[in-house]
This record gives sequence, C-alpha cells and structure tokens, in this order.
Amino acid sequence: APPGSRGGESTGYTVVARRYRPQRFEEVVGQDHVVQSLRNAIRLNRVTHAYLFCGTRGVGKTSIARIFAKCLNCEQGPTETPCNVCDICQAIALGQDVDVIEIDGASNNGVEAVRELRQNASLRPSRARYKIYYIDEVHMLSTGAFNALLKTLEEPPQHVKFFFATTEVSKIPITVLSRCQRYDFAPIGPDRIVRSLTTICEREGVPTEPEALQIVARRAAGSMRDAQSLLEQLLAVGSAGLTTERVHALLGTAQDDQVLELIEALAGRDAGGALRLLDLAVNQGIQASEVLHAALELLRDVMVLAAGADVPVLAAAPRHLPRLRELANQWSLDTVLAAIQILSEARARLRGSAHGRLIVELGLARVARLENFSEISELLANLASAGAGPGMGTAQAGTSVGSRTGPATAPAGSPTPSA
Repeated sequence: APPGSRGGESTGYTVVARRYRPQRFEEVVGQDHVVQSLRNAIRLNRVTHAYLFCGTRGVGKTSIARIFAKCLNCEQGPTETPCNVCDICQAIALGQDVDVIEIDGASNNGVEAVRELRQNASLRPSRARYKIYYIDEVHMLSTGAFNALLKTLEEPPQHVKFFFATTEVSKIPITVLSRCQRYDFAPIGPDRIVRSLTTICEREGVPTEPEALQIVARRAAGSMRDAQSLLEQLLAVGSAGLTTERVHALLGTAQDDQVLELIEALAGRDAGGALRLLDLAVNQGIQASEVLHAALELLRDVMVLAAGADVPVLAAAPRHLPRLRELANQWSLDTVLAAIQILSEARARLRGSAHGRLIVELGLARVARLENFSEISELLANLASAGAGPGMGTAQAGTSVGSRTGPATAPAGSPTPSA
C-alpha cells in the first residue's frame, strides 16, 4: 500500500479502493493479457508512443497506466518491476508526478486544452526519462480537440508517451484509434473479486463469511472498484464481521433462499405464491427491482444448467446448486429462456416508471403462466405420429404457444380429431 494509507495516521484516512490499488504488475487482478503484453514491450524495448486502454469502470485502467508509467520512469528502469521506493515511483503512485500528467478528458475537452498540451509536450521532462500524458475518459474530447491532437499523436517527441483510457471506445474517432495500441480490459470474474476482498478483510482484521463476499462480488458486476467501494460501506458500519444476513440487510438485497423460493413458485405455476413472496420482500425493505435483478441472476444459472453447459454458475452459492438443478430439470431450456426474456423486458420498463412494483408483479405473473415448451413439442410430435397433417400440427402449435394459458401437459395418447 502507498505511504500514509492507513486510517488514523496523521495523513488522514484513505479509502479501501485507493489503499489497495495495485502497485506492481503482479498485483493486477483479471487483466493478465494486458499485463503480459506491456511486460513484453518493456523487455523487448518495443514501447510505442500511444496506448489506448478500453473497458468498463473499475477494471484497472488507471492502475495499469500508473504501473506502466513507473516501469518506464523508475530510477532503476525501464524495468518490468519498478522499485516503488524512489521519489518518482512514489509520486506516480499518488498521481502527483510532474512528468506524468493525468488529465480528465471530461473537464479538459476543448481545443485550447489540447493546444496547451502540445506546447508543453515539446519541453523535456523535468527529472524523469519520459513525459507521459494520461487522459482519462478520452472519448469526452471534442471533435476539434481530437483534430488538434492528431499530428502530435502521430509523431510525438521521443520523450513523450500518451496513455488514453475510455469506457466508450465507440466514440473515439478512427483516426485516433489507428494511431494507438489498443488494449481491451475484461470485466473481473466474481471468484477473483472474492479472493481480493478476502485478502483485504484479512488485512483489515474483519472476519467474513465467504458467501457474504460473493454477494458483494455479484453486486459489483465485474468492477473491482465497485466491489471495494461496497466493502468500504460495509466496513464503515463496524468491525463485528460480515455475515450473509448483514450484507443483505445493509445493501438492501434479497437473500438467495427467498429468491429461489420465488423462482420455484414460478416454476410450479403458482402466481399467487410468487406475488406473496414479492410482497414479503418489499415489506422487509427490499425494492421490487432488487428482487427482479436477483431472480434474473439466478435464472441465468438455471439456464446454464438446463443447457448442460460446462461453465461455472455466477450467482448461486454452492449450497444452492441442488435446488438450481431441480429447477433446470423441472423447466425446459426453452421455458427458462422465455422466463428470462419476460423478466428482462420488465426490468427495461422499470427505468423512469412510477409503477415499478406493478411492472415486476406483471412480469412474475406472466412467467408463472408460461407453458412448458418441451411438453408442447412432445404433444405436437404425438399428434404427428398419430396421423395429424402438417396443417393440424401448426394449428395446435398456434393455440398452445399463443395462449400460454392452456393445460401444462397432454396425455401421450391424445385422440386425433377426425378429418
């Protein structure tokens, strides 16, 4: 951790996300392909003049930019392992080095700001090997600013390097993209987030339940910074330890057992039971939208199991796998897909709506009335094998699938209507 990082010191408190920011390539989580490429560039002396780091928030773009800058400017460098003790390394780690200029693209997006950058770029660095410009959210630059930057970006002075970061690469002109080496940062997997949070809790002296940290990792949706910010919120309540129940209560999320019970009611076509469970969650202070979000996460795992895919479940704890497998056996894959589609549409309609609970209830009721599509397919096959013509099979299919309110099954020996 950087100097002055622990709470209670004279320098003041530093939040978890900054306190445990990676300081070496070895500490970066989930971006092995980027780290390996940058290491190779340093080792082979093939460091180019412009790099573009693309990815969602909190996946390590700024951290890797600072580490790379330390590698290039460390007093022991260029090196793959900066010392982190020289004045240059420590200043870069804090974002305060005079030769590593960090710029917010959102607030410095005009032509004048880029003209000033071009003028300063011609000056030699004050004490380091390279003058490095790191522009965060570079897509926020105006068209004029991008045009003003092009010539310098294509042929910068030998002592200048450009690092760009963006969460919306589609907004960057192709003329800029063609002048940069692009690296796409992947969302960080929940298992890796849990391992990182476990290490933080151990160093903070806070006992935790593994499942509690899994809830935090799920909520973070691939962002390490979001996960660390949520952990900060949980740690601020006290050091009594993080249990599953406590995390659900503090984050306002529904417990997995509750959500699984609701999904089981949907699979059993018990609309009334599903709405009752939703009402119970809302009375406990949980938003209906949170229940919907949790149901979609668990339905994704049911879909994976129903499809027989050899990929890990992301939302469910290991103790819930038997219940998920039972749901996958009870519902056909097509039915699970239809349920996910209905609930996804309901979630999309929640944005800006004043009737959030009604929309969630409507989605749950529709899912509870879904037919089992595999049984419908079997019915059509039985009709065909009993001698029904193609037209008859189509008519039956239209009636069964279109209404979605008919009986769930039909006997295998259903009589065929006479011609």
